[in-house]
Formats: sequence, C-alpha cells, structure tokens
Amino acid sequence: MKLKNQMFINIESKDCNKKFYQSIKAELSNIEKAYNEICVACIGTDRSTGDSLGPLVGHKLSKNKFVSVVGTLENPLHARNLNEFIDSVGEKTLVIAVDACLGRMDHVGYLTIGEGPLKPGSGVNKDLPPVGDMHITGIVNYGGFMDFLVLQNTRLSLVMKMADVIANGLQKALKVNKRTKVGMEAKI
Repeated sequence: MKLKNQMFINIESKDCNKKFYQSIKAELSNIEKAYNEICVACIGTDRSTGDSLGPLVGHKLSKNKFVSVVGTLENPLHARNLNEFIDSVGEKTLVIAVDACLGRMDHVGYLTIGEGPLKPGSGVNKDLPPVGDMHITGIVNYGGFMDFLVLQNTRLSLVMKMADVIANGLQKALKVNKRTKVGMEAKI
C-alpha cells in the first residue's frame, strides 16, 4: 500500500476548514484515475464513539444528491459488509475512503488526507482489504494498548468536530469538482 502524498491538519487550527478544503481540492486534481462517478465510503460503526467518525460523515453527506455515499448512521459500512461494497464498485468510480484511526498521543485531533487506499481495522488488528483511491482519516485517540476500549472512550465532541470539517470540506470540494469537471469527464 503505497502512499504518495499525505497531509496532516490540526482540527484546532484557526484555518482548519480552509486547509482541509484546499487539500481535498488539490488531491482531487492530482488523481490520475479516469472516473465518471465519485463515491465516499464512510467506514465505521455507530456502536463505538471513536469509530463513529465515518458514519457521522456519511450521515451528513447523504443529505446531498451530488455524490454517492456508502456508510451512514442508519446503514454503516463495516467489517461485515466491506467486501460486498468493494465488489460492487465500478471501474470508473473514484472512491474516497473516510475512517477514524488511532495514532500517537501528539497526533490526536489531526485529520489526514492522502492518495491511495486506507486499511480499515488495522488499529484493532482486523484483517480487512484496503479501500479507496484516496483517503481521509481522523486520528480520534491514541493507540497501542486495549485499542477497543480506547475507541469506546473517545470524546464525542472531537469526533463531531472532525465529522463537521470533513463533511463540509467534501461538500464544497466535490461541488467545485462537479462544476469544473476536474477529474471527471475530462479524464475519461
């Protein structure tokens, strides 16, 4: 799993929303894959505070009709249905994977944006397939010991703040992408 570029954005920085939007826009313009549809794969479950980032983003994005969203609070995308989702993705679909992750203590509260797939479940020792042509993660807590318990005891306020930044930034960037057709029909 090769990661070419990866940006880190502190959720507490004053210009977090602007940096996130600009990073998403830049990453979309760098995608070399020919695609005519974008799907945001929001991975996680609402049964764990720390792992609810993806479904919260999916819930917020699902209200818009300009992008396909898989993984919401009502219908999460998780270990049990991830393979089915991957098998259903069309060849001309750009997948943006969104997931929560655990990291170092000094990285808690950062969003990452990068080219290439993410490996869901790796923080809790699950062996799941990589997902996405690009990825967004929110480092919701620190990892290393009793990771399931750490995810359960993650602050909801942090997860909600991250979900707001991600959903708003994606909405804005994907609307611009659709209007300008950067990466869409222009690359087919």
